[in-house]
Amino acid sequence: MPSPAPGQARAGGAPGTQPPAQWHRVLTLLADVSLFIGTRSVWTQAASHRPPVAAVISVCYASILVCGVLTPVVRRTRSLARLDLCVLVTAVTLALCTWVMNHGGSDEAVLTTQAAREIVAGHPVYGQPWPWLFGHGVALTPTVTGGYDFTYGYPPLAPLLTAPLLWLGHGGAPATAVSTAALVAGTVLLWRMLPAPWRSAATMACLGFGLLPNYARLGYPAITALALLIPVVVHWPRIGRGGRLGPAGVARAVCLGAACATQQLPWFLAPFLLAGIYAVRRGELGARGATPPVLRIAGIAATVWLLINTYFAVSEPGTWIAGIALPLTQGATLHGQGLADISLYLTAGSDRLDWYGHASLLLAAALLALLVLFMRRLGPAATVLPWCAFYLATRSQDGYYLIMTPLWLAAAVTAPPAEFARAWQPRPRPLRGPHRRTALIAACALLIAPALASAAVAATGSPPLRMRVTAVRRRSADVVSGLTLQVTNGGGGALTPHFMVTRNQGSGRYWSLVRGPAAVPAHGTVRMEIRPAAGTYLLPARPGTRLRLRAFTAAPQTLSSTSIRLEGRTGAGAHRAR
Repeated sequence: MPSPAPGQARAGGAPGTQPPAQWHRVLTLLADVSLFIGTRSVWTQAASHRPPVAAVISVCYASILVCGVLTPVVRRTRSLARLDLCVLVTAVTLALCTWVMNHGGSDEAVLTTQAAREIVAGHPVYGQPWPWLFGHGVALTPTVTGGYDFTYGYPPLAPLLTAPLLWLGHGGAPATAVSTAALVAGTVLLWRMLPAPWRSAATMACLGFGLLPNYARLGYPAITALALLIPVVVHWPRIGRGGRLGPAGVARAVCLGAACATQQLPWFLAPFLLAGIYAVRRGELGARGATPPVLRIAGIAATVWLLINTYFAVSEPGTWIAGIALPLTQGATLHGQGLADISLYLTAGSDRLDWYGHASLLLAAALLALLVLFMRRLGPAATVLPWCAFYLATRSQDGYYLIMTPLWLAAAVTAPPAEFARAWQPRPRPLRGPHRRTALIAACALLIAPALASAAVAATGSPPLRMRVTAVRRRSADVVSGLTLQVTNGGGGALTPHFMVTRNQGSGRYWSLVRGPAAVPAHGTVRMEIRPAAGTYLLPARPGTRLRLRAFTAAPQTLSSTSIRLEGRTGAGAHRAR
């Protein structure tokens, strides 16, 4: 009998000795390449300030290059798996080196660290303004009331975890250490829980491209929540299989409750996961068999959430409730990359900003209902659907989407469509019969229509105020010290505007009212004089930069904007408002 060819012998050999799939090689290579992004700037910074860190980064460069050479040429699956581990170790090392160089954090980090200090000191945490933490490069969150949010507005687990690390120093370093450690731990856990060929995807999604490590270094509590959600999402349709949770199911329910006690984003994901688990279990066990495991999951998660919040719920109940609901009620100004940009950038504003919030909540409810109706089709996307609602919100920044993207990967790999093939899908009488397809399409339209209608109402609103710059005071050719405005209210109610001047993108500090009435009466015109928060406003040096004068009001929430161009060299100068 002729001997088999060498390739055939390898293919039938022991596990780990077979040639790896080409897509596995490509995935490992992509993860390896993703580590280059952002590494040079950190190395440059370290070479000037901390040469030992720069040396470690240089070793990481060598590791990336060696892995890049070996990935296309190794002959065994086991060898490629070892390269996957090497890429992971390199990514973790780079993340830690970057944290060593940049750990000051953002406004979220300094707020979390201050909350931890207050906990250690036995002081109240919620409803306490800490304005001294802001300024000096720490971003502010402006609200439509003309002020800023200086309080802590998240559930308490992040500051509780930060409290033991306060010895790390001032600023936000303790909070950034917690979120960076959580990201590293979550990455390793996801890497370990995924099937071996997919593990480099975890490295790439969590630590590659520099996206999530940057949010971790900024101290976002959502990163800690992400790490807690990873074990929940991996193989999530199997939770409660056979009607039993078991130790693993209990642990996942605990992680879900802890994630909800860290940040509010998991609140939006939890209903989708619970609905999906119920539908899959009902398809397996029937209605009576599916209910107990789902109730146990929800009960365990709620108990963990309550235990973490108990001290604050007892010691400061009113401010605690207001604090953890703050992101939903604070009335922050428009910001992000969602539909609200129509009112913020493409039009002169809207007198119906509240409807963006209504649209977001209606879309979240509609997506949950659609998931239940079409679980077999939409179940694999259950970890993506909740974030679509933020696209219609007044705060629709990309962080709400990309921070949770590792969960998309975890579900795509471990919760394929086959897991939902027998899931229960409710079909009321109107959705059955010979016109079933037409009825289902009509049901989808009816569910989505309220959200779209609300978004249309918000986007098509008219700015309630017409503003014109009538005089400009300058300190020099490129420094403005005040503006005089003529403001006309075209609405039927008095409005109290709060002004800011922006370079079109993002928001700025509110200008203070120097002269004139605080409110503009209905169908009235007033003259107002406003001054920059810092006393002066530096005009942009780049020619062609658009300046926008924006006016926010709180009751009702409205936005009025106009483009302005300031000309002239000295004195009041000439001006033109567009």
